[in-house]
Amino acid sequence: MQKVLIALACATLLGISGCAEMEKKAQAPATPAKPVLSEAAKAALATAQADAKAAQAKNALWTTAQDALKAAETAAAAGDSATVMKQTAIAQEHIKLGLGQLNYPPIPVGN
Repeated sequence: MQKVLIALACATLLGISGCAEMEKKAQAPATPAKPVLSEAAKAALATAQADAKAAQAKNALWTTAQDALKAAETAAAAGDSATVMKQTAIAQEHIKLGLGQLNYPPIPVGN
């Protein structure tokens, strides 16, 4: 009888210690969620990409616009909406200037 009581006590202690370990695991901090890009940043990035493609088709895409667009895409992958908005604004401005440059008269050669 005494062996049975010892076996039951051991089984109870093992069960309690197993539950305690599960509780510790459940309380472990979860990994932080990846930052989500705002809708405005997504729209600005999509617009800048489309404008860059149109400017490139006309051979009017400046390298500074390309660099700003790449920086915006990198920031979008990291979920940094503020940087995406800043870089797409730079890219949009340089795309606009590049397309405007097409309207300038050609430089005369050999006056």
